[in-house]
Amino acid sequence: MSEETLLEFPCQFAIKAMGKTDVELDLLVIGIVRRHAPDFGENAVKTRPSKDGNYLAVTVTIEATSKRQLDAIYQDLSNHPHVLMAL
Repeated sequence: MSEETLLEFPCQFAIKAMGKTDVELDLLVIGIVRRHAPDFGENAVKTRPSKDGNYLAVTVTIEATSKRQLDAIYQDLSNHPHVLMAL
């Protein structure tokens, strides 16, 4: 896997995951991200429901330390059945 990136680490990086509101998506996303970046505060998490309230977007801002760390977070989020999209 290539380590080429335009990012300079460490850096602040926002990770967004979206899914249905019928699960506790915020807790799920926090748990997944915390496995790879345990040192973010609760104020680093923002949630936003869709217009009709059927979907929820959860954004977690972390201090990213490497491309490998970000790749692992995105892989875990994408693999979870309740996460419809990760950006």
